Amino acid sequence: MNQKNLSVKNKTHKSVLSYLNDKKIFRTFKQFEGSLNIKDKFAVAVSGGADSLSLAFLAKCFSLKNKLDVKYYIVDHKLRKESSTEAKIVINILKKISINCKILTWNGKKPSSNIQSVARDKRYSLLVKECKKNKIKYLLLGHHLDDLFENFLIRILRGSGLNGLISLNKHSNDKDNNTKILRPLLDLEKKDLTYLAKRIFNFFVEDPSNKNENFKRIRIRNLLSSLEKEGLDKKKFLLTINNLKDSDKSIKFYVDKNIKKNSTFFKEKKILILNKFFFDQSHEVIFRSLTKVIQTIGQKYYPVRGKSIDELIKKIQSNSLTKVTLGSCFIEKINESVLISREN
Repeated sequence: MNQKNLSVKNKTHKSVLSYLNDKKIFRTFKQFEGSLNIKDKFAVAVSGGADSLSLAFLAKCFSLKNKLDVKYYIVDHKLRKESSTEAKIVINILKKISINCKILTWNGKKPSSNIQSVARDKRYSLLVKECKKNKIKYLLLGHHLDDLFENFLIRILRGSGLNGLISLNKHSNDKDNNTKILRPLLDLEKKDLTYLAKRIFNFFVEDPSNKNENFKRIRIRNLLSSLEKEGLDKKKFLLTINNLKDSDKSIKFYVDKNIKKNSTFFKEKKILILNKFFFDQSHEVIFRSLTKVIQTIGQKYYPVRGKSIDELIKKIQSNSLTKVTLGSCFIEKINESVLISREN
């Protein structure tokens, strides 16, 4: 790089970091920074929303301060006619703070039902695939505190257990455990991220589906807004979730112990065998252990629905299981052992 280009680059970087002189933005950045403990290159998932653009800016500042390489990706689902145009607009907006963003396109047939869920799965798939291609270990997502509350209430409506209620974490892994999913905005409220996006970009995309009450998540979002007006204490709400997470850690200890002690994986045949003691535990430990091994063998990002796992446990314990397919796995009982193999 010649001296002139280097000078322009340094000037741009100083301009980006100068936004941290805003006390509110600086406070947001310090919370973001405190949630990250990485010293390697990383990727950022971007969309046109206020939370996502804020994530892009905060990640840019973090990368400049720590001299880290960072890649930015935006997924064009092509579910709406405007999506490709919006993606290009976002790319141009990000150039304002010297961010080069790559579009990942979802080609192929689109779903006619369960649209948001299928689109979310495809987005993760495209992002993780790109990370693996570029040997990037860390992927940052823009989930924030309001998302945490929404997820909690949605899971209550589904009748989820403890693990489901607190499933949105700051750190998780993709299905192959190759990419670490990080959510450094999970302590931040939507309103603070909206302020940041307006202040820096004077722009963000409002997805029309965010006002469509045909989607359960949007109805929950509107409910939370109403409850907040009635005095919902978000700090106490968060305290409850954190207390539940502490209890969840204890259960996970026994789940890992059960899997390690009472299962055997035959790598060559790609078969996992569960011995009879695997099912000689509390229901919650059995439920989670079985869910985890099926998710791992089936290589699914999301676990099988709890109702299906409960039905499977009943069949196993009543000796009525012959052979079933669940979560891209074949599951059968032979004598007192249960065999799990990946469906081809």
